[in-house]
Amino acid sequence: MTEKVGVLGKKAPQRTGVERVVNAPLPTVYGKFQAVGYLDHDRGDEQVALVYGDIGTDDVLVRLHSECLTGDAFGSQHCECGDQLASALRAVVAEGAGVVVYLRGHEGRGIGLLAKLRAMALQAEGLDTVEANLALGLPVDARDYGVAAGMLQDLGVRSVRLMSNNPRKREALVRHGIQVAEQVPLLIPPCENNITYLRTKRERLDHHLPHLDAVAHWS
Repeated sequence: MTEKVGVLGKKAPQRTGVERVVNAPLPTVYGKFQAVGYLDHDRGDEQVALVYGDIGTDDVLVRLHSECLTGDAFGSQHCECGDQLASALRAVVAEGAGVVVYLRGHEGRGIGLLAKLRAMALQAEGLDTVEANLALGLPVDARDYGVAAGMLQDLGVRSVRLMSNNPRKREALVRHGIQVAEQVPLLIPPCENNITYLRTKRERLDHHLPHLDAVAHWS
């Protein structure tokens, strides 16, 4: 743990881990959530968990959603991120309780916005999403889910029903002390603009996307 000098010349330990900062009501088109804001002292990122209803502690319906400006805000059809976020929010409202953890700093599987756009430009030239990251000298997936586990633990969550097609999210939560009782598929109908990207996620990143078989006619 790094240290800093306090007001009286004493060395005070620098804070680490995740800290809850604020809890505010957030009415949305999906329903009325509580926005619980956190500060990740290790990375400096501001994070938020959208909590709906009385979530309890066990088998809580949860989505860990990686920030995706192009998909979440602009409606990009390059990926399915925006639709997954909307589906997750609708799902926890339909369930009556749940949490959507929105993970900032995860843009482009952790490489950042500008690097993601560079990777997208390479994909337009024929590389797949894995090849594009590697061509830029970047990791295929640089995301860390420790802060998500810390936020869930702060909310009192011990086990989750995880809305995800990505087995690495499940493994990461378990590694950080959150049990995964079930992995709930979050399958979005593909379109012609993202079918290649989604197939790459299935074939090279081990995402469970069985619904892609129904659109074999797209090359």
